Amino acid sequence: MAKYLLLKHYRGAPAAVNDVPMDQWSPEEISAHVQYMNDFAAGLEKTGEFVDGQALAPEGAWVRYDGEGRPPVTDGPFAETKDLIAGWMIIDVDSYERAVELAGELSAAPGAGGKPIHEWLEVRPFLAEPPTITE
Repeated sequence: MAKYLLLKHYRGAPAAVNDVPMDQWSPEEISAHVQYMNDFAAGLEKTGEFVDGQALAPEGAWVRYDGEGRPPVTDGPFAETKDLIAGWMIIDVDSYERAVELAGELSAAPGAGGKPIHEWLEVRPFLAEPPTITE
């Protein structure tokens, strides 16, 4: 089995078919979306393919070491992941094809008007072992 990260983006991916920002959804639409996500995760728990998943709050900061005895530096000239990453799910599946299949199903979560979002999800394999360095 191989682990994959299914990464949900606020923006940065191609526009979804149902491209209405969540802050414009009704409470019922948000509840339906969250229920879909919970049901999807529960189905993966039954098949043994679910590892973990979380939605992320929009606030956050970049942090970097700035030298001995100095406080960490926060934020910086970087794309703000707090503006980009909405949440994630880790799955443990038999193949890349299965990871893509599940990402496609997750993309169908309902959004505005109860219609599927058809959002783009990033599928990233976990690094199984350190890269080999050749000299």
